[in-house]
Amino acid sequence: MQHYLKRARARIEKDLIHSPERRYFSPVFYGQYQITLPLIEKYAHGRFIDLGCGEMPYRQFIEGRVEVYDSFDVESRTTGVTYIGDIQDMRAVASNSYDSAACLEVLEHVPDPFRAASEIYRILSPGGVLVLSVPHLSRLHEEPNDFYRYTRYGVRRLLEQAGFQVENVYQRGGLFSFLGHQTSTLLLGLAWPVPVVKQAAWFINKWLITRGAFSLDRLIDHSGLYALGYTAVARKP
Repeated sequence: MQHYLKRARARIEKDLIHSPERRYFSPVFYGQYQITLPLIEKYAHGRFIDLGCGEMPYRQFIEGRVEVYDSFDVESRTTGVTYIGDIQDMRAVASNSYDSAACLEVLEHVPDPFRAASEIYRILSPGGVLVLSVPHLSRLHEEPNDFYRYTRYGVRRLLEQAGFQVENVYQRGGLFSFLGHQTSTLLLGLAWPVPVVKQAAWFINKWLITRGAFSLDRLIDHSGLYALGYTAVARKP
């Protein structure tokens, strides 16, 4: 079952990668589009680099706002990745060469996130802005390269130790979003290969699970004790 769902998840990602419907795959995805993407759109400017770009799902929203869109990842999961390498040692990237950057759901997967944060600081120009997202609640994924989860205090410590000035840390979702993501993955993974069932499952998932869980978190979880994750905006002085 686990292998079946993993294959189904990969197929869903491929089918939705450039679709506006991608945001409704689960409350986790919805939170990134509702909270993180608007911050990237606000701060992306000049020379921009997408760190840990994966299949570049946000490229279409960023390219028209920047002079240069470059990308960096540990492997080429799609065509056109500018740099292939380790975010903990980006020696191929010159210091002070980018005005803005995004690094989304990456630093839980590197053994030394403090070193990675220092490298991001190095490649940004003075005044450059980083939009960073990290998980707090998450199941194990991309094993064995799954090392850390972050609190809001941990995010600040990580960035400030690298030299950044943290402008804000935003909570993304909560316990309902975490549970909703597991439900979405199971429901859509089982239904996706069957056309009519797939459409019915997508409707239920979009309106009841994705939107419902995200709305419940905003309505109920004001303390932030069960944050799904955090998105930080930080600037290099």
